[in-house]
Amino acid sequence: MGNWTLETISWDRFDASKVDPEILRNIKAAALVERNADDYGIYLGRVFADDAAFMESVNGWVVEEIQHGMALGRWVQLADPGWDFDAAFARFRAGYKVPLEANGSVRGSQAGEMMARCIVETGTSSYYSALKDAAAEPVLKQVCTKIAADEFRHYKLFYAHLRRCLKRDRLSRWSRLRIGWGRLAESEDDELAYAYFAANEPADAVYDRKRSMQAYARRAYPLYRQTHVQRAMAMVLKAIGLQPQGWLNRLLTRIGLWFLSRNAAKLAEQGA
Repeated sequence: MGNWTLETISWDRFDASKVDPEILRNIKAAALVERNADDYGIYLGRVFADDAAFMESVNGWVVEEIQHGMALGRWVQLADPGWDFDAAFARFRAGYKVPLEANGSVRGSQAGEMMARCIVETGTSSYYSALKDAAAEPVLKQVCTKIAADEFRHYKLFYAHLRRCLKRDRLSRWSRLRIGWGRLAESEDDELAYAYFAANEPADAVYDRKRSMQAYARRAYPLYRQTHVQRAMAMVLKAIGLQPQGWLNRLLTRIGLWFLSRNAAKLAEQGA
């Protein structure tokens, strides 16, 4: 478990004059995704039904992820008192479903599932680190600092279990790379796009996955700096089984920064 609760956040330091309305829209979406950890706990419970030790860790992970959603949601309600967190979450849950019917990992093995979880935690830890560094509002900065630390710790949890699973599943580096790349590609799937839609669009709006994802990305991509991308690449390489530092990290960091800068400029021009 983490070392913070909603009660330890300095909510009285909230400064409405320092709220960035662009970041606010993405925080609304993030609050919904984090709050939805219950479903992922159920899914992982099916995948790892034979692994009681891991499931004990998952139960703690679910509690922390839900706390992330509650903290972000509470901050949003300070920044935008008219926003109905519960209604937005219900709308999100109605339109996006985790594959709870699965009896095994959609990644093909337990090691594959651990690999995918490492990639997810890499993305969240780097994103909240970038948000923390970009935020001017002091309470949001504090919340994102806490969440980023939790997500990095979650990465270490899944990585430790990945190593254990690899002794049995014998997943090659190539297979881990394929799964990792596939999970990175899924960052533009319906989950985040629909969360953005459910959190920000009026009740009579029609969902457009591409438009919602572009709107989210236009606000997220400019937040990243070299340190965020470099650390994320190190985490990905480590999960694959490659040297996390060195020439490959430097190359991938340059490519990642180019991708973010290019697409941020393109989306800004389009007014996404």
